[in-house]
Amino acid sequence: MSDQISFNKPVIAGKEMYYMAQAILGGPSAGDGPFTMKCQKCIEELLHTPKALLTQSYASALDMAAILCEVGPGDEVIMPSFAFVSVANSFYVRGAKPVFVDIRPDTLNIDESKIEQAVTERTRVIVTPHYAGIGCEIETIMDIAGRNGILVVEDAANGFGSQYEGKYLGTIGDLGVISFHETNNIMCGEGGALLINNERFCEKAEIIREKGTNRSKFFRGEVDKYTWVEIGSSFLPSDLVAAFLYAQLEMAEQIITTRSRVFNLYMEGLQDLENKGVIRLPVVQGQGACNCHIMYIITHSLEERTNLMAFLKDRGINAVFHYIPLHTSPMGEKHCRAHGDLPHTVHTSARLLRLPMYYEIQEPEVEQVVAGVRAFYQC
Repeated sequence: MSDQISFNKPVIAGKEMYYMAQAILGGPSAGDGPFTMKCQKCIEELLHTPKALLTQSYASALDMAAILCEVGPGDEVIMPSFAFVSVANSFYVRGAKPVFVDIRPDTLNIDESKIEQAVTERTRVIVTPHYAGIGCEIETIMDIAGRNGILVVEDAANGFGSQYEGKYLGTIGDLGVISFHETNNIMCGEGGALLINNERFCEKAEIIREKGTNRSKFFRGEVDKYTWVEIGSSFLPSDLVAAFLYAQLEMAEQIITTRSRVFNLYMEGLQDLENKGVIRLPVVQGQGACNCHIMYIITHSLEERTNLMAFLKDRGINAVFHYIPLHTSPMGEKHCRAHGDLPHTVHTSARLLRLPMYYEIQEPEVEQVVAGVRAFYQC
């Protein structure tokens, strides 16, 4: 058993190094190389999505989504404040105003009952993060969007492999976004993917991703030369990165199964603390509904969480808190709008603590973390 338990450790799960060597020695290693194409096909098959485009990062995929949604000055985009900064940033830089609504106290996802109240004639997009890989009420949100002529960007950054009523997260909205950051289940250091579930965006997405050119059509032989036809940027990842990712995708089922076992150990070890009202645990509903990306607990106060973090650190256990509410940030206060007081967002942010969670963590280490939490509460 390790003396120190890290919060996260990146993993080499399969043929990552072998495939990277192939990418270096066997052909083009720049964007849209052989491994990029393999990754995209693999993601499409695994998630049952019509089209997947690999990007340099999760933020790049969100940037592409904002461009595709054609938001601009005067437009509004509804999203939760309890989310990663890229969710707001990608739309803000296009000129749109993020409008924050509160989260549900159970799943910590955007509260679907608050969305329609925040819709105005300027609303163009709803962004729906699936916190901790647990699906928000996406079908209800799609209904709201459909009735109001609004696009939905499904932020499944942490949700690779999770499902909502039998559909994979990221494949239900008009556009979906996936993250392959090193803290995620399937990772390549930095990396992301844009899932295109509305065919109207397919051709333009390729153009935006290829620096605003129709280069993809040229390589398919559909035009005799390529040129600048739209705005865009170089959102392509290196094929070296894609080679690493492809090995992870091959191991996706095993990685998620292993993390599920760790997640369940935590839930079993801490369940009686929740039963006694000492802490709160994640809420998961249904088979396959969670890919076990995050294991968190919710304490009763900020002071309690701070003391628990210090208590665990003294025992060699690295636990961390998560998002600072975007509406309380300097940029959020200056350039965005909160719809209401967002009490659940504020309270959750101050009390949530993430426990160590990664592929290679061993059962004795999980037991050590559980024992540390229990010792703090003297349970």
